[in-house]
Amino acid sequence: MRAAIATVALRRSTATDTSRQPRPGYARSGRRMRFFISTIMTGNLNGNGAKKPAKRIVVRKSRIHGRGVFATMTIRKGTRIIEYKGKHRPWKEAENDPPTDPRDPHHTFLFSLDNGQVIDAGIGGNDARWINHSCDPNCETIEEEGDRIFVYALRTLRAGDELFYDYRVDPAERRTRKVEKEYACHCGTAKCRGTMLEPPRKRRRRKPTSR
Repeated sequence: MRAAIATVALRRSTATDTSRQPRPGYARSGRRMRFFISTIMTGNLNGNGAKKPAKRIVVRKSRIHGRGVFATMTIRKGTRIIEYKGKHRPWKEAENDPPTDPRDPHHTFLFSLDNGQVIDAGIGGNDARWINHSCDPNCETIEEEGDRIFVYALRTLRAGDELFYDYRVDPAERRTRKVEKEYACHCGTAKCRGTMLEPPRKRRRRKPTSR
């Protein structure tokens, strides 16, 4: 089942009075070439002296926002790349948490599940939490086994490509121009809609009834 997603940046007040804090949204369903070559060609040895599989992704600085996740080798379309891990928590509990980074209070790592809970990658999370948003993504997320989220390649990725998926943030508060700006998107693609929020649903035009 495909998940509507968005590991998002959420802005919150740093004040201790949580009643005044805006409620967060959540995600819904260099070294470069030298590093790439050494990783792919040599890999690492495990305890038995056998080579470990070369790591397909690496976290480093992104031109889009903060850290990002990059391919270290070719990843074919349809490949399951990584699981989005973290602590499973009730949404009502997670929404009152203080900001993960007070310097960037709109940033958090909550990913919603169909069962009403969220995966909080701020607790026990992995590299998947650093995948950035794009309105024209090269990856997608799929919810499997009831409560697990996996990231898949939408198209073939090459070494050095940054991974993106569409966050499609579902904000807790009413959608307004202000909220859209708070979740502004800077992906710079031709398809950029200006915000990480989920695209508004198109209203169906009612056909005039004959009398």
